[in-house]
Amino acid sequence: MSNPDTDPWASPLSTAAPDEVALLDDPQEWLAFGRPCTPAGSPLPGGAADPATADAAATAWDSHVVLEGMHCAACALTIEDALRAVPGVLQADVSAATRRARVVWQPGQVKPSQWMEAVRHAGYRAMPAMDAFARDQRLRESRRALWRWLVAGFCMMQVMMYAWPAYVAQPGDLSGEMEQLLRWASWVITLPMVVFSCGPFFTSALRDIRLRRVSMDLPVALGMLITFVVSMAGTFDPTGPFGREVYYDSLTMFVFFLLTGRWLELRLRDRTAGALEAVMNRLPDSVERRAEDGSFTRVATRRLQAGDVVRVLPGEAFPADGRILSGGTQADEALLTGESTPVDRPEGSRVTAGSYNLRAPVTVEVLALGSETRFGQIVSLMESASLQKPRLAQLADRVARPFLVAVLLAAGLAAVWWWPSDPSHALMVAVAVLIVTCPCALSLATPVAMLTAAGTLARRGVLVRNLQGLEVLAAVDTVVFDKTGTLTRDGLALHAVHVAPGAGWGEGEALALASALAAHSLHPASRALASAAQSAAAPAGWTVHAVQELPGAGLVARASSPSHAQETILRLGSAAHARVPAVDGDAGPQVVLSMECEGAAVEIARFVLSEQLRPEVAAVVRGLRAEGVAVELLSGDRAESVQRVAAQAGIGQARGDCTPQDKLAHLQTLQAQGHYVAMVGDGLNDGPVLAGAHVSFAFGRAVPLAQSQADFVVLGDSLALVPQTVMLARRTLRVVRQNLWWAAGYNALCVPLAVVGWMPAWLAGLGMALSSLLVVLNAARLARDLPALPSPGLAQQRPHGTAPIDITKTRLEAA
Repeated sequence: MSNPDTDPWASPLSTAAPDEVALLDDPQEWLAFGRPCTPAGSPLPGGAADPATADAAATAWDSHVVLEGMHCAACALTIEDALRAVPGVLQADVSAATRRARVVWQPGQVKPSQWMEAVRHAGYRAMPAMDAFARDQRLRESRRALWRWLVAGFCMMQVMMYAWPAYVAQPGDLSGEMEQLLRWASWVITLPMVVFSCGPFFTSALRDIRLRRVSMDLPVALGMLITFVVSMAGTFDPTGPFGREVYYDSLTMFVFFLLTGRWLELRLRDRTAGALEAVMNRLPDSVERRAEDGSFTRVATRRLQAGDVVRVLPGEAFPADGRILSGGTQADEALLTGESTPVDRPEGSRVTAGSYNLRAPVTVEVLALGSETRFGQIVSLMESASLQKPRLAQLADRVARPFLVAVLLAAGLAAVWWWPSDPSHALMVAVAVLIVTCPCALSLATPVAMLTAAGTLARRGVLVRNLQGLEVLAAVDTVVFDKTGTLTRDGLALHAVHVAPGAGWGEGEALALASALAAHSLHPASRALASAAQSAAAPAGWTVHAVQELPGAGLVARASSPSHAQETILRLGSAAHARVPAVDGDAGPQVVLSMECEGAAVEIARFVLSEQLRPEVAAVVRGLRAEGVAVELLSGDRAESVQRVAAQAGIGQARGDCTPQDKLAHLQTLQAQGHYVAMVGDGLNDGPVLAGAHVSFAFGRAVPLAQSQADFVVLGDSLALVPQTVMLARRTLRVVRQNLWWAAGYNALCVPLAVVGWMPAWLAGLGMALSSLLVVLNAARLARDLPALPSPGLAQQRPHGTAPIDITKTRLEAA
């Protein structure tokens, strides 16, 4: 068997290794390219790390493979049909743009080697979508494409050198013997190009004929074959019906232009739509694991188990979630947070799978692996999105096969029409029709643009769970925001301290005493007081003990001091809990500190808290309005607090005291009025309204990714990503429409020219290559950074060095 890494002449299908594929039937290998799931393809709650356990808990596996030998949408449909025909395969989705497939199968009925054999029998090759396999496949494909292009280019130049005298010679300059010699030389040079450079097209065409189907390679291969046979007939029999002219120059130019387009298209795909794969393949293939004797040996990452100790070197990605046992470093967690600034990770801190070690070697204890990690959930969402087919792409796929049949019929009719006048010219007209009408550009127009946009968003910390959401988002005219955790940070801040008149306490002393109680609670209000009191002077002689927290009310503790003979009871919380009169105010929620003296509660101080509005909110609202998008605010918080935040953000329409059902009813009212509505929530208790909106964003780092109902998940801490995503979606739809109009206009212009015989084969090949290349280049514009927002200040991010905020949906219960 030839080695594809060293032998450029190897066929794409000659690398198949049945014995290697059979190894994948070992259940221990399944986790390397899949995960257990429900029969419908949904992930199991909590994931499963042991295949044996997974088999008992689930009836299906969700596996992902990369495909070799496919070039178009018709190939994707063929592979899907082959997989779905295998008993035990429940679902199969193939993407022509990413050349990946998702297969949901039942272990009790079929094995991986069996459904991979079905793909091989259909004429393609399936390999596990693991890092090493994907990279090796891309490298082999790129090398073969480059070699075929180089051979075609060399042959084209040589043939053009032999054809040039016929172009410039005057009548009588070339003798018959000389002209025949140049034809034979051209045939000799063209032959290796037809065998090697055109080989994949002929292989694919024979496969189509054998399986009685049509793909985009069939008309191209027919055009190549007809041109070569006609030219060869003219070379062997100069006095025959085809001896008047040979077309070796047209054939070599056509093949060279076609291979140039495909090679450039392959490179551009790796750089643009391939960005998704680059994000998914962040985990290392192997890692150094500590053995019992303390030495480190390199093992495959998939062999790790919880409790193992690994050494991660600078520049490597952390293979799992873990805790640093020795050493300190900085980590790049841009994929998980959207924040490009490195994060300090000292000894004892947690590290996450998929983040990069930037500074020094560290020893890490493995705590979680695979689908149990946040990175595993991100990869699962991205794989699912990359295999989805938006509505426009599905339409193109349905059109592709009938269009190819129409192309073959049109070419045959054109040949019949021209045959009586000149058989040779008739066949070349048919060749031009076959080549120029290949619908490659049509099939690439939508998926390449959508995947490029999804890759751009992924690099900035926005996961696209539903590719169709990009198309819907472009039409949105109303954006509805939740408040807590979305427009505001989930923490509270101390706004003011009001000491009770005549209490004899200073603001700093009152704050310090309240902090002594607040330090025993994780409530956002308690955390705000504890944080604000770090610089406050502690009251002399006071000790606090026996602190208890009453959920939904506050804290109670016993305190003593030299100035009080008996222990005193302190209360911190709502006015009702502190047993003092409530005072209305619109400055924000209040926390009261009181002391019980002789059975009566005496107020010491009131602490006014405020929510931290994200600094970029006002600019985000202005940016959305500049794009013609209306902005509203719906929240379950008190109406006074909601109106205050709305005024600060510049939002005119705001409602408070809303239940999730109230939010959903308001969204449905907007939709009934003809509005396209996007909902932006924190993803924790906004499930119904996120699912009910036309398109939705789940905002916040702690969103349970597997359960989120949103179409987009914002991993970072910048609200500016929402309007930027809206703008990118609109730009993506413009690119898709441009691609579709180009594909339609190109065929409408070139097909009549080919039918009337005004377009030679080499020009048809150039047009076909340029049409596909233009579509990919147009989509590549979406790989640039996210669009700049029209209003100033929208680029504000979380200040560098501040700690990320936990998304915990709690709020202070006001009296």
